[in-house]
Amino acid sequence: MPATPTPAEVARQWFQEIWINRDPTAIQRLMTANSKGYLERDVTVTGPEEFLPVFHALISTFPDLEVQIDGVVGDDQHACVRWSARGKHAGPGMGVPATGKDISFRGITWMTVKDGKVTEGWDSWNQGALLADLGIN
Repeated sequence: MPATPTPAEVARQWFQEIWINRDPTAIQRLMTANSKGYLERDVTVTGPEEFLPVFHALISTFPDLEVQIDGVVGDDQHACVRWSARGKHAGPGMGVPATGKDISFRGITWMTVKDGKVTEGWDSWNQGALLADLGIN
């Protein structure tokens, strides 16, 4: 029987498979139906079905988005990922026509992991500044 991955391993897998490899099927594998995602601007999503549109919106807005894992720490229940991203605003996924502007931002994601699945995740990044850079209020 394979060992259950540590929270830090699950966190790396989340970023590698979903944000770096852009595999939306990994969302189904790494979340439960009751997993909660606490996103910027007080948005909360529950389960893969509510998280998938978030994933697709970001990828359609920044089709060339490059995400990098800058560091991961964890204990027996939690992991924290420090990450950075960059790309070009080339799609209308954030509610405005593409600006063609290059963007970059950094963030931290705190995850609670149980039995190899993310049960809670809190994203912290300056989405407001990104939107202001794009001319979105």
